[in-house]
Amino acid sequence: MSRGNYLDIKTIKKHARELRKNVTESEKQLWEQLRNRRLSGYKFLRQHPIIYKADYKGLNYFIADFYCDTKKAVIELDGSIHNGTEEYDKFRDTEMRFKGLHVLRLKNEELNDMNNALKKIRNYLNSIT
Repeated sequence: MSRGNYLDIKTIKKHARELRKNVTESEKQLWEQLRNRRLSGYKFLRQHPIIYKADYKGLNYFIADFYCDTKKAVIELDGSIHNGTEEYDKFRDTEMRFKGLHVLRLKNEELNDMNNALKKIRNYLNSIT
């Protein structure tokens, strides 16, 4: 897996739109709980592009599963696709933290107890000053 793609903003937005259309079951479940400010009034965006590098080649970016601009927080869901990508995930987290973003990773299995998962997210957001 490469460390990001150099593209223009139109292509990045198109990629994010495609991901919103092809949502995983876990993302769908969590989105139902986060959308429309349902979690403590926090507004979330899903499949939100995070541009972390721009140079003459174009833009280098990640797409966050869920993003709360008020708290500059990213919520990432880690399913089986993340097995073996720990180094890349760590790179992503480091780059996002370098940009001043706060990253919370949840395993898909944590959503089996949705109340506890939401409590974890709420506590995390409330801990950000």
